[in-house]
Amino acid sequence: MDLPFNEDDEADRFFHDLLDAVDQQRVSPQTPFVAKTVDRLIREGLEEDEAREAVARCLAEETDRVLRSGRPFDLEAYRRSLDKISPGS
Repeated sequence: MDLPFNEDDEADRFFHDLLDAVDQQRVSPQTPFVAKTVDRLIREGLEEDEAREAVARCLAEETDRVLRSGRPFDLEAYRRSLDKISPGS
């Protein structure tokens, strides 16, 4: 049976959506810590795209927790997760 979508394509689209969300968060007054994290990672040696992807992975993890548990998005948990990112992680 053929699936109506390719799972890899679906995952790629989801990750691109996360990157778009990161870009929006970078300019939002509600999430200044996102821009600070991206800037810090760039200063620590990552390329901008790599820094955005690292933040998007944290966003994906918190989004997954929301979907699995049904609880609201935990902005503080997201912030703590971003604080732990390092160029080698």
